[in-house]
Amino acid sequence: MEGQDCIFCKIIAGQIPCTKVFENEAVLAFLDIGPVSDGHLLVVPKVHTSRLENTPGQTLAEAVKVLPMLAQAVQRAVDAEGCNVLCNNGRCAGQVVEHLHLHLVPRKPGDGIFNSWPSFRYPPGKAEQIAQKIIQNLKPSF
Repeated sequence: MEGQDCIFCKIIAGQIPCTKVFENEAVLAFLDIGPVSDGHLLVVPKVHTSRLENTPGQTLAEAVKVLPMLAQAVQRAVDAEGCNVLCNNGRCAGQVVEHLHLHLVPRKPGDGIFNSWPSFRYPPGKAEQIAQKIIQNLKPSF
């Protein structure tokens, strides 16, 4: 998919315009064209990778490394008190573009964004059961 059908690869290559706020050799950050708040950024590795679990650690590290600087800059720019950093990983999680990207969403009190978190409590023993299954599936990726 790299370069041919990936809109983020085309943006990185300069074939599609974006409102760029930061770029280095590994990462491009630009304003989301469908923002949920003023200043909503997308932080995109320049190396094409579709999902979090397919992303080399170094590629992810380069994207994460710039988040504190970007969060501070965007929060100051739009007078936000905080921000969410999100990665929609897979279609069922809301990933629309199959190129790994992080959303940096500036937040203000009472902004109405993500008003509720659909949390629940595990029944007795289920958390331990799930944790054990996760542990059994751990495979170092480095």
